[in-house]
Amino acid sequence: MSDDTGVVGGYWTRTNNPEIDIVGADRGPVAKRITGVGSVKWLENRPFDSHDLTELIIHRSQLPGADESTPLVAVTRSGSAVAGVRTIEPEDLISEWR
Repeated sequence: MSDDTGVVGGYWTRTNNPEIDIVGADRGPVAKRITGVGSVKWLENRPFDSHDLTELIIHRSQLPGADESTPLVAVTRSGSAVAGVRTIEPEDLISEWR
């Protein structure tokens, strides 16, 4: 997410396709700009991988206001096995909470 993220929520359609766990925007309830798109993968034994990244990229392309320059974020318990996505792990969440 960029520094000008003012709100964070999720996005899904009635058919749950796409279903995006994290959407950052400059403001709410109607955003002028999408500041990030993310996925939560809280698996104990598998990092965020190329399959997860591909799915996130596809879902980003289906989100109104997002494009290929919109940053990607993975919130994951087991790290990331791919580049091109900002990874947030448990320690990061705890330090931000404090």
